[in-house]
Amino acid sequence: MTATNKRVRKAVLPVAGMGTRFLPATKAMPKEMLPVVDKPLIQYAVEECAASGIEHVIFVTGRRKSAIEDHFDVAPELERLLEERGRPEQARMVREISNGLHFSYTRQSEALGLGHAVLCAAELVGDEPFAVLLGDVIMDGRVPATRELVEIYEATGAGVVHVEQVARERLHLYGIVDPAPAQAPSTRWGDRVLPVRGLIEKPTAEQAPSNLGVVGRYVLPPEIFGYLEQTQPGTGGEIQLTDALCRLAKENKLLACVYDGKTYDAGDKLGFLRATVEFGLRDVKLGAAFRAYLQGLKL
Repeated sequence: MTATNKRVRKAVLPVAGMGTRFLPATKAMPKEMLPVVDKPLIQYAVEECAASGIEHVIFVTGRRKSAIEDHFDVAPELERLLEERGRPEQARMVREISNGLHFSYTRQSEALGLGHAVLCAAELVGDEPFAVLLGDVIMDGRVPATRELVEIYEATGAGVVHVEQVARERLHLYGIVDPAPAQAPSTRWGDRVLPVRGLIEKPTAEQAPSNLGVVGRYVLPPEIFGYLEQTQPGTGGEIQLTDALCRLAKENKLLACVYDGKTYDAGDKLGFLRATVEFGLRDVKLGAAFRAYLQGLKL
């Protein structure tokens, strides 16, 4: 880390969305609390924060999201009950859900886009670099995804996003980066880190400048808030984070890192099912029996 680059201590998790793709399950329960095996979806992102050196998690919430606050709050009565019933491991599990992190909550009163959600956290973030994690995306790799971006930011001082190769028929679902040619590898990330010239939000295949789509992890400098304040609402009255990232790119302050791991878009029903099956197969207690069950299915 250079003397001029501040350490990344804070992360913003936008969780104000309505979760309409999972209705009726999300009529009364936040999408982020849907369980993938035995943990709610949002817990995977929070655990990634803890594993990445983040100290302060800022949730940008909306109506009907109190279950998220309750989940990460202390539960002394539940812990005591589990201890009294001879279940110390479960008591410890409940106690460690928060991972020693500090949590703050702020409201996004209207659904005005991801850029607006990030802007809602400006006062809590202050004049510091910060991570953004989309809570319905699970990133599964050898190195925690956010930690990798934090290390790149602290080494370069540039904002950085994770990208992955996207099939042509799915380009319209992503923000697609316009990467500059890779420079001579001079860091341990080699040619996986690319300068970004610009981004296009959800382009057609013909409009897309590459096949590299942003996949829900960002580390950004605090000046992004000024760009977001100046960003005009686009389609649907939403303020797009992509527009502010383009400002960073024009100033040669944005990098893309090709993710070396597996991404699960669990905000999509099929992605959620894939995550559930694959994490279930890895479960120490359930994996073998679950695999035998799947192999025995006659469909």
